[in-house]
Amino acid sequence: MTPDRALSDLREGKLSPVYLVAGEERHLATEVVRAIREAALAGATPGLNDEQLIAGETSARAVVSAARTLPMFAKRRLVVVRNLERWDAQGEKKANAEALDLLADYLDDPSPSTVLLLVAGKLDKRRRLYVSALKKDFLVLCEPLKRDALPGWVTRAVRERGNTVAPGVADLIAELAGPELGAVADAVERVCLFAGQRAEVTEDHVAECIVRLRPTTVWELVDAVGARDTGRALATLAGVYDPSDRGLRLVGVLAWSARQLLKFESASRAGASPEDAAKRAGAPPFKARDLARQVKQIPRPALEAWLETLAGLDLALKGGSKRPPQAVLEHAILALCTGDRGKGRAPARRPA
Repeated sequence: MTPDRALSDLREGKLSPVYLVAGEERHLATEVVRAIREAALAGATPGLNDEQLIAGETSARAVVSAARTLPMFAKRRLVVVRNLERWDAQGEKKANAEALDLLADYLDDPSPSTVLLLVAGKLDKRRRLYVSALKKDFLVLCEPLKRDALPGWVTRAVRERGNTVAPGVADLIAELAGPELGAVADAVERVCLFAGQRAEVTEDHVAECIVRLRPTTVWELVDAVGARDTGRALATLAGVYDPSDRGLRLVGVLAWSARQLLKFESASRAGASPEDAAKRAGAPPFKARDLARQVKQIPRPALEAWLETLAGLDLALKGGSKRPPQAVLEHAILALCTGDRGKGRAPARRPA
């Protein structure tokens, strides 16, 4: 089952006797584990029916014994086993294989008065435990979200906090804080607190508490690059470069801007009015004139080349180049102004 479905079932009071929460997206896994814990121990005396175990530090037989133990003064007890991948890391060892198989046997006849919560990072999908949990609908798979799914997640997270989000801002937050949901959730919390209760989250709020960079200033840089005005582009870059993050957030905003222009261009080419094209691009209608001017100034092939150059720039700033970050940024801006894709890429590493 998906994390969303697991959380929905728990809100409705539907509890499974076993959960295998597996996957590498820690924020989702933490959210699901917390919800299972709250539902399983609702109305119970704290500490009496809550047992925490670590795979490798306890045996699988001890886990099953704990799961078979009756609750004290409550409807059910919770047994949590973390780091289950420890029994999978050295899977060729007989003892580890037997541990996971013993848990798989328990899944065939789980105790009705216990919720057994098994938590793992990356687990071999060929294991009988994994296959059995999937077949019995005990598996909650917490995998990283794809990039195109992040804006929807941001929008839902903002609404859950009682706020709304302006057009395009969810995509901007996803670009700046993603792909790990922990960082995205932290960004959503900060921007909602900054905006205030029931307020709309805007680009200005994001600029103030996430990127420390005004979108209008980024558009000035986009304008300069689109006009092939190297001097103005480099001067604008010098004014917005933040050495504390090596310019990574600036690259994120530039990539977001380029994608917005591509979406606007596609909608306009399909016959949409400037206002409708702006909406489809995730921008407010009042930006339609500026977007139309930008698209007229920068042809689609150039915008596509921008994204390729910015991807190389992101890699270079994250360790793909030994040059100072500001020099790497300046080199990429020159590449964008001249239309030379190769200049913006990180240099190939020499074989050792």
